[in-house]
Amino acid sequence: MARTGSRAWPGSWRPLGLSFDGQGVNAAVWAAGATGVDLCLFDEDGAEHRVPLSESTFHVWHGYLPGVEPGMRYGFRVYGPWEPEQGHRWNPEKLLLDPYARALTGEFELDDAVYGHNPGDSAPFVPKGVIVDERDTADTGPRPATSWSETVIYEAHVRGLTMRHPGVPEDLRGTYAGLAHPAIIDHFVNLGITAVELLPVHHFVSEPHLLERGLVNYWGYNSIGYFAPHAGYSAAVRRGRRGGQVREFQEMVGALHKAGIEVILDVVYNHTAEGGENGPMLSFRGIDNDCYYRLGEDPSTYQDYTGCGNTLNVTQPHVIQLITDSLRYWATRMGVDGFRFDLASALARSMHDVDKLGSFLTVISQDPVLQDVKLIAEPWDVGQGGYQVGEFPPLWTEWNDKFRDTARDFWRGARTDVRDLAYRLSGSSDLYQDDGRRPYASINFITAHDGFTMRDLVTYEQKHNEAHGEDNRDGSNDNRSCNYGAEGESEDEQLNLVRRRQIRNLLGMMLLATGVPMLTSGDEMGRTQGGDNNAYCLDNETSWVDWSLLKHPEWRSLLDLTRRLIHLRRQHPVLRQRVFFSGQPAFPGGLQDIAWFRPDGKEMTDADWFAPARVLGVYLSGQDIRGRGPHGERITDDSFLLVLHAGAEELEFTLPGDPWARWYQVVIDTTLDADPGAKDDDVLGAGAPIVLAPRSLLLLRADHELWNAT
Repeated sequence: MARTGSRAWPGSWRPLGLSFDGQGVNAAVWAAGATGVDLCLFDEDGAEHRVPLSESTFHVWHGYLPGVEPGMRYGFRVYGPWEPEQGHRWNPEKLLLDPYARALTGEFELDDAVYGHNPGDSAPFVPKGVIVDERDTADTGPRPATSWSETVIYEAHVRGLTMRHPGVPEDLRGTYAGLAHPAIIDHFVNLGITAVELLPVHHFVSEPHLLERGLVNYWGYNSIGYFAPHAGYSAAVRRGRRGGQVREFQEMVGALHKAGIEVILDVVYNHTAEGGENGPMLSFRGIDNDCYYRLGEDPSTYQDYTGCGNTLNVTQPHVIQLITDSLRYWATRMGVDGFRFDLASALARSMHDVDKLGSFLTVISQDPVLQDVKLIAEPWDVGQGGYQVGEFPPLWTEWNDKFRDTARDFWRGARTDVRDLAYRLSGSSDLYQDDGRRPYASINFITAHDGFTMRDLVTYEQKHNEAHGEDNRDGSNDNRSCNYGAEGESEDEQLNLVRRRQIRNLLGMMLLATGVPMLTSGDEMGRTQGGDNNAYCLDNETSWVDWSLLKHPEWRSLLDLTRRLIHLRRQHPVLRQRVFFSGQPAFPGGLQDIAWFRPDGKEMTDADWFAPARVLGVYLSGQDIRGRGPHGERITDDSFLLVLHAGAEELEFTLPGDPWARWYQVVIDTTLDADPGAKDDDVLGAGAPIVLAPRSLLLLRADHELWNAT
């Protein structure tokens, strides 16, 4: 292919990407094995102007172009041999995205030309970069800097959360501006959450197999622009402001920060949207394939630890630089407070095995910027040895699927040992204590974007993914769910009472357990996906939060309970411990910090510890909480008794007497469908038996003083 265009000035090899300085643009792209690079600029008529970057320093091709303005679209064409059998896939017929582009525009369209092994110019069919003036920024405000022990996470989708909200103007629905609207922020504040964890907002495209079926990648786990906010979520871009997604995202972060809410991004650095060897050529594959990706023993193929066709090569220093540059950019310029790393085990692999001392984790641990943000691992991938729950190093927290599975099993009546249940309720010290981490290393969740909603978890025992066009083969078959007698929604009010109680039990356990709770958006109001447990490709009412549910008293009541639980957690440090329990007094002369009780009101023995769990009492002493305040002071609080009963029949439970309490006051009772809160005179005597309703959770405040009815 002929190379055309004017000659660039030498420019600089850093910073990478295209940088506007008020007079022109410096362009720099790392392509170690390439023989040449063209910067391709597109005018308003779509005409392409190619400028060879003739300078190369440290494998970075660079040049400076005076007079080039922000808003112009661009890409690269990279020259080199087409030798797939050697891992080399250069093809200058393919327009490539700048890995450091701050904004992207345009859609990915299916055409034979987007594949590197086919002839033809791909430029009309692929997204392009947008030159951004980074001096035009919005203030993201001071960070809330919420401590881990006080954090309550709300997992949400930018588009899905706002598309059906009646208080958000139609032109803002599905956008960053919509998420920043007061109607949404008021919901967050009233609910009491402290952080929003957003499903991927790095620019992504849909996979060819979805586009062929008329579907899209809705969740966004198919990234191709690690510095670019997804353009499809921008109201400014809809209005024709090319590159406006950058400032709009910053303004969203600023609005959330002003409300005291942190922003955590779900990031997908484990693979890219280019897929396997037969996937499209969009960026990395055509820039330097055998450096950016882990190749197979046959270099024409890829090692796939992600199930998505490829795996980024984090053993390569420049790939680590790309990831850490991206993280620092989002943390500094975009104001983001933390990151949840999708399939994080794939990033922790050295040559093949997961390596806690590997390059990626080592670099993250010493980075002065990233040390100060929240780091959350999804501690597994699909490769051999990829399951690493409890194995990530200090600074990292983890999605704790053992909490999820134990909670689901306990409440549906599957066999769960008391020991396992106790570990999950008390912060999972069996997973996190030995490496010096704290209870907040455990991100406690029962549902997430992937899988059943909370309502579907108690309504369906089988997945119902027929709408995906894959004959219901996709999605997990291990849901640990229960429909309690009938598959799907029912008009049987007694059945619905059981289901709603089970939702309250699951939410209650998650929000009262030690660790960091993560609530999935819509679960607080009974959202359903109709039994779909893998709605990644459905950008419609199935996936969007249905705010009209709040018109129904039973779901408003669920929202009220969720709010009450979160605010109880905020008010009482005994419910959000910063140090693991020991089963001993925190200070001489006090009560032991935690105690476990049988239905007869006696403490459990070693033999009880390994028995099946059906009912369990957990006493949390607030007299002296382990750990001290910022000035060395003791922390004291109320004491509580949490009682969980998963059986289907009534059960007598004796409330522990002295020295644990003289009276108990009911604070939460999940058997109350309309009002699960307590009344001021709802007081029970210590040492006396009470009758637990089937499938119920009670939280009782322990009173050590004599009760005065007057």
